Amino acid sequence: MKSIIIPAYNEETRIKRAIENLIEGFPGQEIIVVCDGEDNSDDIIKSFSVRYPNIRLLCFGNRLGKGGALIQGLKVAEGKEICFVDADESVSIDDLKCMFHALHDFDGVIASRRLKRSKILIKQPIQRRLASRIFNIFVRMVFGLPFEDTQCGAKVFKREAILDILNDLKTTGFETDVEILWRLRKMGYRIGEYPISWKHSKGTKFKLSDSKCMLISLIRTRFGR
Repeated sequence: MKSIIIPAYNEETRIKRAIENLIEGFPGQEIIVVCDGEDNSDDIIKSFSVRYPNIRLLCFGNRLGKGGALIQGLKVAEGKEICFVDADESVSIDDLKCMFHALHDFDGVIASRRLKRSKILIKQPIQRRLASRIFNIFVRMVFGLPFEDTQCGAKVFKREAILDILNDLKTTGFETDVEILWRLRKMGYRIGEYPISWKHSKGTKFKLSDSKCMLISLIRTRFGR
């Protein structure tokens, strides 16, 4: 069985379509939605779970952060292969299926917007593209990660690899993607990048002002402070 985790912070305007597409693309597979926002996302998921027993809802009254929501989803996921993906559908169902297939050769597969065969259908604003490049340079220098793109919102892992590091995760924000990859690499797990067709989606919850907190959190994690 596969488990697909979606962190949902105030996603009521697009979570319905995202779940419908996942139900069609991955029939019968476990779909876990972690809601920690203040809108009606949880009510939408509840209506789905009545009809589809494979859909699970986790609700939290306090703000977890994207990474915190992912960690809670990972703790309860039952699949042998575990994916987490953003609710904005920037990564298509077809690409997710290909990533699961590519997992046969790796312990983890991450979507990448920066490989030669990747296609950008709708570009991010230039400020975000520049910030993303700078962040990637930081990750390469400080964590020694070789990946072209650590922050694309779709990643697939084998269950045993995630369970090996789950209790060590410290970060709770957008930077958790980096910590997961870093800890897996430290443990000797093989991570591959997969070229995707990607489109920027309006309404992203990430703000450039979040970058400072991400960097501070990652430095503390990397150097044990």
